[in-house]
Amino acid sequence: MAAVQDGPIEPEPENEIKTETSNEVLGNPGDASGGVPPTAPVAAVATEKPAAAAADSTERQTLLAVLQFLKKSKLFESEEILRREAGLLNEIGDSQGSGAGGAGLGGGGGAEPESGDASSLLSRVAGAAATAQSANATPAPAKVTPVVTGGEDQPDVNVVLAAYSQQGDPVLYPVYYSGLKRFIDSVLDCHRAELSQVFYPLFVHMYLELVYNQYEKEAKAFFDKFHGDQECYYKDDLRILSGLTKKEHMKGNETLLDFRTSKFVLRISRDSYQLLKRHLQERQNNQIWNIIQEHLYIDIFDGMPRSKGQIDSMSGSLAGEAKREANKAKVFYGLLKEPEIEVPLDDEDEEAENEEGKPKKKKPKKDSTGSKSKKQDPNAPQQSRIPLPELKDSDKLDKIMNMKEATKRVRLGPESLPSICFYTFLNAYQGLTAVDFTDDSSLVAGGFADSTVRVWSVTPKKLRGVKTAGDLSLIDKDSDDVLERIMDEKTASESKNLYGHSGPVYGISFSPDRNYLLSCSEDATVRLWSLQTFTCLVGYKGHNYPVWDTQFSPYGYYFISGGHDRVARLWATDHYQPLRIFSGHLADITCTRFHPNSNYVATGSADRTIRLWDILNGNCVRIFTGHKGPIHSLAFSPNGKFLASGATDGRVLLWDIGHGLMIGELKGHTDTVYALKFSRDGEILASGSMDNTVRLWDAIKAFDDIETDDFTAATGHITLPENSQELLLGSYMTKSTPVIHLHFTRRNLLLGAGAYNP
Repeated sequence: MAAVQDGPIEPEPENEIKTETSNEVLGNPGDASGGVPPTAPVAAVATEKPAAAAADSTERQTLLAVLQFLKKSKLFESEEILRREAGLLNEIGDSQGSGAGGAGLGGGGGAEPESGDASSLLSRVAGAAATAQSANATPAPAKVTPVVTGGEDQPDVNVVLAAYSQQGDPVLYPVYYSGLKRFIDSVLDCHRAELSQVFYPLFVHMYLELVYNQYEKEAKAFFDKFHGDQECYYKDDLRILSGLTKKEHMKGNETLLDFRTSKFVLRISRDSYQLLKRHLQERQNNQIWNIIQEHLYIDIFDGMPRSKGQIDSMSGSLAGEAKREANKAKVFYGLLKEPEIEVPLDDEDEEAENEEGKPKKKKPKKDSTGSKSKKQDPNAPQQSRIPLPELKDSDKLDKIMNMKEATKRVRLGPESLPSICFYTFLNAYQGLTAVDFTDDSSLVAGGFADSTVRVWSVTPKKLRGVKTAGDLSLIDKDSDDVLERIMDEKTASESKNLYGHSGPVYGISFSPDRNYLLSCSEDATVRLWSLQTFTCLVGYKGHNYPVWDTQFSPYGYYFISGGHDRVARLWATDHYQPLRIFSGHLADITCTRFHPNSNYVATGSADRTIRLWDILNGNCVRIFTGHKGPIHSLAFSPNGKFLASGATDGRVLLWDIGHGLMIGELKGHTDTVYALKFSRDGEILASGSMDNTVRLWDAIKAFDDIETDDFTAATGHITLPENSQELLLGSYMTKSTPVIHLHFTRRNLLLGAGAYNP
């Protein structure tokens, strides 16, 4: 049966083909009803009667050969299921009986076998297949398979499979497809949208089957006739598919291999599924039913069928929608409890506040900021769920600075939008590919296509390296300001270049403590650089192909990388081997992001899906589908509940991590969205695109308007707001500069970056 989420569904009583009836029909070749066995496609349309009889005989012999093989292999349960499916429950089980039964069911097509030996059965199968081809009105170029005869214990399964691959007449594929299309067009509107999902995977598998069996002319005609019926968001896939015209082309294509081996997931209501099943059984259209069974996973839910809009919003990925089971795992999306750090209120701060003319109401706010973080979030993971690095004194000082900055933070909203400061890289002839800012916004780094990484100071403080070994030996190591003395003022400059990669740099990330910088490259390595000495400390080698993105954990120590090998790897800075390998995507992993609590990692891929991985056990706990192009940007909301994603389709999608649902769609960009960032308190989402614009969206309104319940999560009946323009707070053009990175400072000033593109 087709793989369905609710388990196998038995055929309805009125659709069951009774064994006695089928035997009577099959035993009478001249019957007007056609004498077609339940396992064979309806071939009577395009073939003459002798050919139909010969093909009929072939299929029946093949079926019996498979039953014989299952019996010899002691796979009695599989044999029983196959007999029941084929309506052969009353056939005699022993080898003599199965041979006789085969002759009787063939409708007078062939001679009665002398013994029930499996090898002789198989030789007769191949012989009958040859007869069927010679008698067929339209001969097809099928390969002749050598028949193994003699005293072998088991039949050659390849022969049986070869007989199966030749059973569908390629001329009839357009007939099957057109018939199904007519049926779906004729059903009620409420079912039509759901059943139309079947068209694309069926079209692809039928085309690939024709190409695989070397019916090149028929495959081209089939493609030309029906490719225009597919949804517009599959046009890129169809363009690739149109180039696959020979069997040899299929061998090296990994994406195609995945499409053939992984099941395409369709989410269909039970009523719609029963309609489709009844139609295919009544027509005995087994060619289509076989493809549905073998290559599709039908995830059945109880309830109203979904509308066209609801289906379209979730469709578009390489392997269909996510199974509902995939998004049922518990996710601890809450934030970890902050360490208790006393925030000192020094006199300087008070004086500075008075100078600026600000009221002293700030003081209690500082205390509330500290106390608010001490409450434990009920949805947060345990503090010890994964080992995190201990806070150093420098980290505590930084946290205190952060809290002080937070008190001066501007509260954003529709009425108070952030100021935007844009860093334009001029004369970036080396090809700017990646940008990152430190959390305190003091440093900016750029990765370039000429394999270099450059770090700039965006404050008056220059970048200083450590003195040479000879100079360091002269320093008094016991002095209080030893850390200041080891820095070399002579080499201080506004920027530093880091050399080491042997290919374009595609991703960079600062560590939270600003001591390290990560970079990943086409050379398949991830490098860790010291920002004290501006040298490479480690080269992490684990990927076999270009690495597209890397990112440090919010707590440091851990980092994630993803690339062309379709695998994401979790590393620790002091291990040269990855700690976890996250495998599941069907195409390149193009972007990676840590959850704010560092227990989860999100990966976006060219297979048009987003996956959320649990770092503790390596499991995939969420799969989000809905984008119509490769995903290039991800951003978690500061509270950890929501995820935003941007892709080449120009759309920004919003996801509820707890329920595993899409809850918003922001339309406006006309090109790839490469940058996404939430403001520090999560009120505003900023998006930057290749269309040279920065757009600001009202995140609070987008999330508050959504009502999610268990029914919606179970069925996918999402209702997105009709007009996302109501959420757009502002759109800002750059001067011919694509936006490739966005960053909110601790006071909610928005920083953007990109290379001028004259």
